[in-house]
Amino acid sequence: MENAFRSIIKYPNSGMDSLLHPIPFRTSKVLSTKVLWDNQCSVLIRVYEGERARASDNYLLGSFGTPCLPCPRGQPLEVCFSIDENGILTVTAKEISTDNMNVITITNGKERLSTLEIEKMIKEAEKYHVEDMQFVRKANVMSALDSCVYNMKNTLKKKVVNLMLFPSRK
Repeated sequence: MENAFRSIIKYPNSGMDSLLHPIPFRTSKVLSTKVLWDNQCSVLIRVYEGERARASDNYLLGSFGTPCLPCPRGQPLEVCFSIDENGILTVTAKEISTDNMNVITITNGKERLSTLEIEKMIKEAEKYHVEDMQFVRKANVMSALDSCVYNMKNTLKKKVVNLMLFPSRK
């Protein structure tokens, strides 16, 4: 398929999608904000080119922020990737509760990798596939543990639960 591209889109806490897509192409997915603190005021979106599991092993094409209302983590965010017939990538992020939106457009200019560099990255991805899958499994376990601790901490902050655990503290 000459007018196609292969995408591996990594979504936090939901694995990876790896597909061969015809151009033009558009996909979107609703994610949730995931940060180390509550009350974040923006979400940073980084766009990478590459097939490795770690962002540091891929090529950063660009980044942008999307403003949002201060709220607990876990708020919905819609991220949309589209590639037009000229190979121009547009990434849109929309914070659903406020409709705040931001966009980045990446053209086939100097900031993109050459065909040779892409082929090299594909070979590296094949070579380190097992290592990358181990990293993904570890990252998913760490994320689940972090969510568990976060939920437990918030549950213990509730007065009713606190009174049930420590009845002498009325």
